Parts: sequence; structure tokens; C-alpha cells
Amino acid sequence: MHHSPVSSSLSNGIVDPTLVPCRTLSSGAKMPAIGLGTFGSDHVSHSAVAEAVKYAASIGYRHFDCASVYGNENQIGKVFKDLFQGELRRDKVWITSKLWNDKHGEEAVIASCEKSLADLQIDYLDLYLVHWPFPNHHPSGCDVSARNPHAVSYIHENYMRTWRKMEELVDRGLVRHIGTSNMTIPKMELLLRDARIKPVANEMELHPHFQQPEFFRYLNEKGIQPIGFSPIGSPGRPERDRVPDDTSPTEDPGIRQIAQRLGVHPAVVCIKWAVQRGQVPIPFSANPRNILSNLVGVTNEPLTQQEMDAIEKLDRNCRLIKGQVFLWRDNQSWEDLWDVNGVITPP
Repeated sequence: MHHSPVSSSLSNGIVDPTLVPCRTLSSGAKMPAIGLGTFGSDHVSHSAVAEAVKYAASIGYRHFDCASVYGNENQIGKVFKDLFQGELRRDKVWITSKLWNDKHGEEAVIASCEKSLADLQIDYLDLYLVHWPFPNHHPSGCDVSARNPHAVSYIHENYMRTWRKMEELVDRGLVRHIGTSNMTIPKMELLLRDARIKPVANEMELHPHFQQPEFFRYLNEKGIQPIGFSPIGSPGRPERDRVPDDTSPTEDPGIRQIAQRLGVHPAVVCIKWAVQRGQVPIPFSANPRNILSNLVGVTNEPLTQQEMDAIEKLDRNCRLIKGQVFLWRDNQSWEDLWDVNGVITPP
């Protein structure tokens, strides 16, 4: 039986933002359970990303996931400025940004956050994340075998120096919450032991073929909200991040079958699953139809428990964003970034 993808949550092509589910963070703050990512990868211009933000806000999105390294915060800022000078109140929108790897130095953290605020034309961020737990960085568009000669493994003392400055941003009122991204259980254990202000969220790759069940459960037990990037399997990720073994959740027969029942694109099933499971997906699209169908999908008929159970069995432990460019040794396996044996990989 086919259901029209247009549901009662939609009127005049707009979704009522109050119908979009929220997650309550450890602080009591409410984060909309779906956001628009703004990483246009290598194939979407900065102005097209800004247009996507503008359109998304106009149809009911109230959560935007930004980052300095995407190079488009100043374009997005023009959109925010217009929005907040109009009808939309700043406190009705959740805005995240991230500290890039080359700004981990104690003298750089606050300045980098202030630059993001200036570019985004806002007074505070709802959430500021340490983008990767490594200070390793590289020129954009480089090959996966590229190694920065100054690259290092995870060094907890250094990460804590960065984190102390993140805490200072909260003290100064520049950011409401701080969090992490691309972490692992062993790294998180050390941070939770030593942090004065604990992370409220961890952003990580999450989709039906990469469900990270152990880490997901751990974060929930610690009261840390998982935010899921690449929620439909990042079909637009850079070529350098692709390997032959990669799989695509939107091409999974199990996902396609559910999509057929609902009369929606398989991507919508991935987004619905993410929200129902308890993570906050942040899909990016520059296509208005997809931006809308993702939002409508999380406000209309839920997946059945049977379908949720079926998707749980589709996990293939297939990490698509492997992070090879952040490795610190030649001929090193990307798995060293992710502490797959439960211990932090030594230098």
C-alpha cells in the first residue's frame, strides 16, 4: 500500500517546526532531531550551500551544522543575518560550528570561534565541537596518501589544553554547549575523567551500514547525544574517501523495500531510522525536493518496530569516512585513528 509522501505535517510546502522531534541534552536544552549539514564536499559551491540553508529555514528546519573548514560560513552568515532580521528569532534555531584541526593551539581556539561567529553573523553558538581529536591537517583536495610531516597521534594532554579553551568559550558566553566529533570510547573515557565541562554531544558517522552499536550505547549511557553525519552513506563524499569495499545503505534491498512500502526515496528511510533510533542526523542536500522530503519524513508515519529491527540487522560495520589524511605514519592503516582494539593507538 503506497502512502503519499505528503503528509498532514505539510501545509503550503512548509513543515511546522513544532512537529519536528527534539532531543533533550544533559543541560536540558532542546536540539531539533534533524539538522541540515553544510559540507558541500567538492562538488557544491559555497553559494549553493547558502541557498540550501535559506530554503531549509523557509520550510521548517531549525538546526544547522556548520564548520570553519567548509569555507562557507561567511556565505551562510548572510542568510542567517537576513533570517534573524526578519521573522525568525535566533533562540528558535540551533547552530553548531566546529574547531578545525589547525586551530587546536591554546592561542588559536578562542580566535577561531570568534571568527566563526563573525562569519555566521551571530552572537553565540548553540554547540561548538572539536572537529577531530587530532591537530593533523592537510591542503584541501589532497590525495589520501598525503601525510603532514607534523602529524601526530592522539596526545591526551594536548587535547585537554584545547578542551580547557573550549570550556572558556562556555564561560565567556560565546558558546552554549561544547562537544566532540570523531571520537572513540577510549578517548572519551579520558576526556570525561578530566573535563570540567562535559561534552553534550559527539558527532560521528552513523547510517544503516555503520551503526556503531557499542559506541552509540556508551554515549547514551553517559548522557552524550550522538549526532550522525553521512546519514544516507555520503553519496557525494570526495573521491579520495572511496574504496572498492564501500557499500551504500540507500542501495540496500532491505532499505529499498521499506521505501517502496512508504512510497519514499530510500534516503528518507535512512533519515527516519536515524531519528527513531535516537541520533540526530544532519543530511546535506542542495536539492530542494530532497531537503523537504527528509524533513517531512521525520514528522509523518514512523517506521514499524519490525522495520527498525530489520534495519538493525543490516549493519555492515562499513565506515565510509575513514580519515586517512589524518594518519601520522607512512603505510599506516586508517583503523589506527579509531582505536578498534579498544585502546588508543600509540605514536
